[in-house]
Amino acid sequence: MDTERNIDTKKAILDKIREYDRIIIVRHQRPDGDALGSTHGLAHILRLSFPQKTIMVSNVDRSDHLEFMGTEETNPESIEYPDALAIVLDTAGLNRVANPHVTEAKEVIKIDHHIDVTPFGDISWTEPDRSSVCEMVVAFQYTFRDELKMDLRAATLLYTGMVTDSGRFKYMETSGETLRLAGYLLDFGVNSQNIFAHLYLEDFDYFKFQSNVFDKMKITENGVAYLHVDQTMQDYFHLTREQASNSVDFMNKIKGSLIWLAFIDNPEGTIRVRLRSRFIAVDKLANKYGGGGHANASGATIQSVDEMNAMIADADEMLKNYKADNEGWI
Repeated sequence: MDTERNIDTKKAILDKIREYDRIIIVRHQRPDGDALGSTHGLAHILRLSFPQKTIMVSNVDRSDHLEFMGTEETNPESIEYPDALAIVLDTAGLNRVANPHVTEAKEVIKIDHHIDVTPFGDISWTEPDRSSVCEMVVAFQYTFRDELKMDLRAATLLYTGMVTDSGRFKYMETSGETLRLAGYLLDFGVNSQNIFAHLYLEDFDYFKFQSNVFDKMKITENGVAYLHVDQTMQDYFHLTREQASNSVDFMNKIKGSLIWLAFIDNPEGTIRVRLRSRFIAVDKLANKYGGGGHANASGATIQSVDEMNAMIADADEMLKNYKADNEGWI
């Protein structure tokens, strides 16, 4: 494994961890597997390695879909911040942080794998080419493995996040280093069958929803596949927020469709957008609509159906230009 990559930054982070007796670990709102796995995985490593310190994971929300991970959050309102170190993981900007008090901490560290559009933190460690922040946490522990301890619980949390954020190791950010670090975790005895069963087995109603998606999805003239999962559809098929959002993956095998978009109604009236692509980057399209993320996997929140139609039109024009200027796409 490459233990020298960003070594000075990693050393600075470890020095800060050694310095503080109270450490608060924070993530983004609406957590996914990477956010939960990285925060709780890092917390567990630090508790094993520094049993005298107070290590808290503190965020305001949770994920029903990922309850099997067995994670718990400390109420942000119950914490003293001024003498604490805050470590914010998997969060590109403070506007998405799931603990509104994080800036009250004495110092803040950012660890993230998104494009660093809105930098923050007294120390910032970002690697946009990593498959997940969980991968970064494993690399951090492995670099300082003589001091930082790993066990089966931490390995399971981190492996789960690596699996989910890499699309089961299919996305382009999956590297040889990703697989080497995943293998390192498996050597601790991670039960991958159990993880995959919890993540990917679905109730029968969900397959009826999938059938409905295939009937409802649309494709533009130039090959943008898209779907609107409105509140009526969510209620009819008894969908969780995670299940509705995962509908974006139903469109990823259409030849000639290099961009696919899922629009999911939020209860408060906004529309969550999940953008995915192959060959062509979609992060700048997400940026245009107030979102962001990775080159081939981004997200945004829009306000109306009119804005949804505008995004579809922008995506179609972008794909038209890409196909005209490039070869080798499928």
